[in-house]
Amino acid sequence: MQVIQFSILIKADRKKVWNAMLGDKTYREWTRAFYEGSYYEGSWKKGSEIRFLAKNDKGKLEGMFSRIKENIEYQFISIEHVGIISDGIVDTTSDEVKKWAFSFENYTLTDKGGQTEVTIELQVDENYKKMFEEMWPKALKLLKEICEK
Repeated sequence: MQVIQFSILIKADRKKVWNAMLGDKTYREWTRAFYEGSYYEGSWKKGSEIRFLAKNDKGKLEGMFSRIKENIEYQFISIEHVGIISDGIVDTTSDEVKKWAFSFENYTLTDKGGQTEVTIELQVDENYKKMFEEMWPKALKLLKEICEK
């Protein structure tokens, strides 16, 4: 797996960015860059399970099954991906899952002269690197637009 990183500078304080990034309504807005209709179920609390979901074109639930490894409010959150969800069923043991299980996705918010720098760092399988390199900048642009309204 490779580690890739993305960042953006947002004209808003860390609290506003954090709340927009993790709040249910605004999360659905900025994550549509990955999959239209994306949402989450669960908690952002450290140690909690969380599911990142969307319905596919057949109306079946797909997504990621994850755990929150760390949550330092308004500063840092670390997500550990442990499985996939297909047709609403969690899979943590298949060969496909084992290729990338326990990969991380980290969000760091840093004060930068009255603005907030959001840095995303994640582990990806080589086969998905190009896809994420196209999607993440779009998602961060949407987050920026939400926060700067």
